[in-house]
Amino acid sequence: MSTAYDNIVKIIKDRRSIFPASYIKKEIPVEVINQILETANYAPTHKLTQPWRFVVIRKAGLARLGETLGSLYKSKVSSQQFLQKKYDSFAEKTSQADCIIAINMRVSGKIPEWEELAAVSCAVQNMALTAESLHVGAYWSSPPLIDDLGDFLSLGENEKCIGLFYMGYHKEKPWAPNRTSMEEKVRWLEA
Repeated sequence: MSTAYDNIVKIIKDRRSIFPASYIKKEIPVEVINQILETANYAPTHKLTQPWRFVVIRKAGLARLGETLGSLYKSKVSSQQFLQKKYDSFAEKTSQADCIIAINMRVSGKIPEWEELAAVSCAVQNMALTAESLHVGAYWSSPPLIDDLGDFLSLGENEKCIGLFYMGYHKEKPWAPNRTSMEEKVRWLEA
């Protein structure tokens, strides 16, 4: 008989970053997106600031995001640094995803900003684990251009975008994680 521990450990160990090139053309139902988002709301949050804010980008919004990222890239790099392949990749990646969720953080000023970032990161981990449990591939991308998405996302003065959470159904086969032993990362202090 499977226990809650067995279930959560399996989901945690099976979770992988699944990139847009692996997504298949299959729509993620709004109910599934809402399930993924709902679990974000249960992340730990110091002083209950609940700093996570999300913008769900779908359908024609994906093409608009790709165009915006491409335009930002073109305006930010010199002509010597400009790579057409990089420019084209923005529209390609956004068109491969069925849904992209902009990961935003509202800075409250009540606690150190790093604590707000940690809370949002925990919220995104909840989303990633829920996506895995629902067989939706996902990965968190944080290109430098996210700093300039405020207008596109209609962010408030105290909000900032910290990443894009790409999602899509996929046919990837599970693979073994590349992790070193925990013994290399833990010290015990008992006296």
